[in-house]
Amino acid sequence: MRRLPVPLLLLALLLAACTTAPPDHEPGGTGGPGGGTGGPRAGARWQPRPGLAWQWQLTGRLDRSADVPVYDIDGFENTAADVAALHRDGRKVICYLSTGAWEDFRPDAGRFPEAVLGRGNGWDGERWLDIRRTDVLGPLMAHRLDMCRSKGFDAVEPDNMDGYRNRTGFPLTAADQLRYNRLIARLAHDRGLAVGLKNDLDQIPQLVPDFDFAVNEQCAQYRECERLTPFVRAGKAVFHVEYELPVERFCPDSRRLGLSSLRKEYDLGPWRRTC
Repeated sequence: MRRLPVPLLLLALLLAACTTAPPDHEPGGTGGPGGGTGGPRAGARWQPRPGLAWQWQLTGRLDRSADVPVYDIDGFENTAADVAALHRDGRKVICYLSTGAWEDFRPDAGRFPEAVLGRGNGWDGERWLDIRRTDVLGPLMAHRLDMCRSKGFDAVEPDNMDGYRNRTGFPLTAADQLRYNRLIARLAHDRGLAVGLKNDLDQIPQLVPDFDFAVNEQCAQYRECERLTPFVRAGKAVFHVEYELPVERFCPDSRRLGLSSLRKEYDLGPWRRTC
């Protein structure tokens, strides 16, 4: 979940460029077992290694022109055919899902009881979830992960995984968050999917063993990138984006730390700049 206030988000979207950056060649294998094309196979979960180039696109028509080995795309909005096309291009594909917040625009939104819906999280149509209610949320998230698997995704990026650090409307604790995040990781692994820890920097030391990679927004802007090094030391990729800093401001540190870094617009369309 990005930390931009809503008014600034609207301004950023109005000013965002409409053109796509030209594709740039960024070599790098996917590494680890399960390499090559195709979705997850039993006993062959993908293990992305530090330094892999990637593309993160959650809005707009899928643009397959970025010459990178990893794509992170919306799990609901993209089809099995989209995933298969990326696999034919030699890419691994990550399924973006929100696991810590409810979104009123998703096809399964009506399956979430009102009792688990909390405050808005700053994004239109989204509300925090009561992650203590694993009896309710566990089956719902398992169903979403089944969708990712059925479409052929290799991994999942579960978003909004740090509710306990926000005003959710529920008295969530760090222990609640650890329990829930590990549940999501276990559900993904049970389906042969790799899984990334989204933000949640404070719990990285405890959660590195449970997750296969990390996804981070704006660690350079907030001077937090050093806190992601446990993943790199464990041989696990850190997929990182900045929205406001020019690449000259964060790329030298990204290279030093072994991060896979991009500059993106807030709408997370096809446009990208790389280190």
